[in-house]
Amino acid sequence: MKAVQIKKAVKNKYGKIAAERKASCRPINNCSTTESPQCRSKQIGYTESELRQIPENANLGLGCGNPLGIASLKKGEIVLDLGSGAGIDCFLAANRVGKTGKVIGIDMTPEMIERAKINAQKGIYKNVEFVLGEIEKIPLDNGSVDVVISNCVINLSTNKDKVFKESFRIIKSGGRLMVSDIVLLKKLPKQVKNSINSYTGCISGAIMKNKYLEKIGSAGFKQIRIVSESPYSDSSGVEMSSISVFAVRP
Repeated sequence: MKAVQIKKAVKNKYGKIAAERKASCRPINNCSTTESPQCRSKQIGYTESELRQIPENANLGLGCGNPLGIASLKKGEIVLDLGSGAGIDCFLAANRVGKTGKVIGIDMTPEMIERAKINAQKGIYKNVEFVLGEIEKIPLDNGSVDVVISNCVINLSTNKDKVFKESFRIIKSGGRLMVSDIVLLKKLPKQVKNSINSYTGCISGAIMKNKYLEKIGSAGFKQIRIVSESPYSDSSGVEMSSISVFAVRP
C-alpha cells in the first residue's frame, strides 16, 4: 500500500465518521453496542466525571486509552493534541490548564475540524483552537508547547518517525509527551497487513511495541515509560496491545 493511498483512505473514513457521528476503530468488549462511545471510553480509562465535563458530540469513542490520565496538566500550560477528532481530549485538557492556558487540536480531516469547532462553540471554550493540518508536519514554532498528547492516531501515520521528531521540535525543554496508541505484540498475518480496511481500522498501521518505543527515543525523548497496557487479540490471529506512554523532552 502506498502512503498517498493510505492517507486518502484514512481521511475519507474519518470524515464519514465525523459526518455520521459513529464510533469506529477497535471493538471494546462488553459494550452493549459498537456505537456506544460512553461505554467504550469508560473501558479505556475515562471517568464518568470526565465524560460529563465535555460538550455533547465531542466523544466519538475512537480512542484506545486516556492520555490525560498519564500525568497532570498544570494551569497556564499550552497543550497540543495530535489527531484531535471531535475534541474530547482537547476539552478535558482545556478544563485543566484553565483560562491562562491554551489547547490546540490538529487534525487532517476537515469534517472533524468543523465538528470540533462547533463543539467548542457549544461549550463556550475560549482557550481551545482547532487547526487543519498533518501530524507529520505540525504548523507550530519550535518550543512552543508544554505538552503533546495523542490518542490512537499515530498508528495511522505512515511516517511515525516524522511525527515523533515534529513533536520533539515543538515541545519546550522539560515538556512532556503523553500518548495512547495501538502496538503489535506479534507480526501481522499477511492478509491483514495488506488490507487498507485494517489500516484505517487502527490495525495494519501499528508497529511492534519495542519499535514504537525506539522511535520515541530516536526522536530525542528521555524517561520513556509505559504507564498502562492492555493486550488483546482477535480471531484473525492479530495480537496487539493498547499502551499509554509518557516521555520527557530534555
